[in-house]
Amino acid sequence: MYSNTHMIRVRYAETDKMGFVYYGVYAQYYEVGRVELLRSMGISYKSLEDLGFELPVIDFQIRYKKPAFYDDEITVITKLRNNPSSKLIFDYECFNDKKELLNFGKVTLIFISSKTKKICSPPKIFLDKLNSL
Repeated sequence: MYSNTHMIRVRYAETDKMGFVYYGVYAQYYEVGRVELLRSMGISYKSLEDLGFELPVIDFQIRYKKPAFYDDEITVITKLRNNPSSKLIFDYECFNDKKELLNFGKVTLIFISSKTKKICSPPKIFLDKLNSL
């Protein structure tokens, strides 16, 4: 399992009336974690798109444990499960600066062809990068 850690500072606009990070914002935090994990592998979403691939989300799961607040620094740990096929499964954990678990989740994406919009195998460059880690 390949993993990456990324820090995000909560912005005021990401909080709700109660002062908590709005629950839907975590989908964006997970996306940042996913993009940064791929970048740490030497791959970008843009490069995959340029090769004719897209990665839509087909499943999003999250379990909330504690709230985060404005100006908190959140650590997003993103893990890519081994042996990806046409599906990529990412596991996530978010922690506050006290190392308390805020939430954990799983997001599943699939590789599709930009032209046909049909499920396809991942590009060789992706598999080569993953296998070299």
